[in-house]
Amino acid sequence: MRRRASGLLLHPTSLPSSFGVGDLGPEAGKFVDLLARAGQSYWQVLPLNPVDPAGFFSPYQSSSALAGNPLLISPDLLVEEGLLTPADLSRRPAFPPGRVDFRAATAYKEKLLKKALGRFRTQGLGREEEFRRFCSQEADWLEDHALFKVLSSSHGGDWTRWPAPLKHRRPRALAAAARKLAPQLEEEKFRQYLFFSQWRSLKKAANQKGINLIGDLGIYLIHQSVDVWTNPGLFKLDRNGRPAAVSGVPPDYFSSTGQLWGNPVYRWEALEETGFRWWLRRIGKNLELFDFLRLDHARGFVAFWEVKAGSRTAIHGCWREVPAHGFFKALVKAFPHLPLIAEDLGIITPDVREILAGYGLPGMKVLQFGFGPDLPSSPHAPHNHLPDSVVFPGTHDNNPTRGWWEKEAGPRERRNLAAYLGKRVTAGTVSWDLIRLALLSVARTAVIPVQDLLGLGEEARMNHPARPKGNWTWQLTRDQLEALPLERLKLLTKMAGRL
Repeated sequence: MRRRASGLLLHPTSLPSSFGVGDLGPEAGKFVDLLARAGQSYWQVLPLNPVDPAGFFSPYQSSSALAGNPLLISPDLLVEEGLLTPADLSRRPAFPPGRVDFRAATAYKEKLLKKALGRFRTQGLGREEEFRRFCSQEADWLEDHALFKVLSSSHGGDWTRWPAPLKHRRPRALAAAARKLAPQLEEEKFRQYLFFSQWRSLKKAANQKGINLIGDLGIYLIHQSVDVWTNPGLFKLDRNGRPAAVSGVPPDYFSSTGQLWGNPVYRWEALEETGFRWWLRRIGKNLELFDFLRLDHARGFVAFWEVKAGSRTAIHGCWREVPAHGFFKALVKAFPHLPLIAEDLGIITPDVREILAGYGLPGMKVLQFGFGPDLPSSPHAPHNHLPDSVVFPGTHDNNPTRGWWEKEAGPRERRNLAAYLGKRVTAGTVSWDLIRLALLSVARTAVIPVQDLLGLGEEARMNHPARPKGNWTWQLTRDQLEALPLERLKLLTKMAGRL
């Protein structure tokens, strides 16, 4: 990311769809075309791992660090590939536009994916060898993932309540289960094959049009995950396999009681003993799927907020240090160019800044944070931006800029922004006012949420970090996708030297 360029932030689930949730199909291809037409260089997405009801369908609360989300598999592409017929798609629920319904979409797509597998089993369609090759190449994580999914279906998602031989991963018990459940395991593997096939095709098409993909690596996983089940020694668990300590952050901009995420935290001393092998594999696999990768909660790779399991808020936690130099040295050795972006928001202490700067990780600047009482010195104010950083009007955790202006910005912030711009700011102009500041910033990379291009308000918010439920459901309509002001964006991109 050494040249001036810009891009858009939009998670695939937010693309228009007739199937209850956006996917990797024609609308994703259309979005790539729109990015290219608007002179953009990046498409940033959120994590693509499976979402789970236990994690309230958050892409940051996944049951697998390496698997893809089957909800993103496109039925339209399955028709093109001969795995479904148009008739298979003719009867579907009347999904409301503009809002993702994860439960209904999951139930509907389950039926379609079973039909696709049935047609593959009976007809093959010339893809048998490709499927076998995928299973062989990805076996180091795919076998465990498939078995965990199938066992979760039969025994419940809490692996600590499974029969002891399965809970403790006794080899004979695992082998017997794999033999008994072979058809179900094939089904899970087939879904992963479809996901990765469609994603890699989309990435190839994007790269050919000059669009680089920025992925997102959520720092934690839910307890009911294949990674905790297969690597219990890497997490702080009690003698029964339950979390002894959980993740979160202390009181911050989003919540006066902090954010209690509830994931089991890592035993970094155990990770260090292995040369951070688990993290290197995870980052390496993600860099096969993306051109760049955002490290979520980057300060957690220097020191993390640990809360006693069973706590009701994150207030009474404590900071725990991470062997940060050892970790980042291992990263540099494995990935010399280190194509990573640090999500360095929240409480960032000097030691965190020293580590991130020392290893050359560009940080993030969020304009919505830049116009408070600390405007002159705020790192988020445009006059304090650094070239080696990525600037956003707001992120997926923020209110869209119009919603921020209408619901969150106080009188001082409003006055400061107007004075900074030297013009009157209104709810109707503020989104493009911040887009303009982002694109004109000295930061080499600028990323704009699609909601801001359309001037949308709080109704289009993707996530509220202090509220675990009711997030991630915003979705573009087809009319909104067609209405994106591409020429206006391209002109400003060109003026800012980012074309």
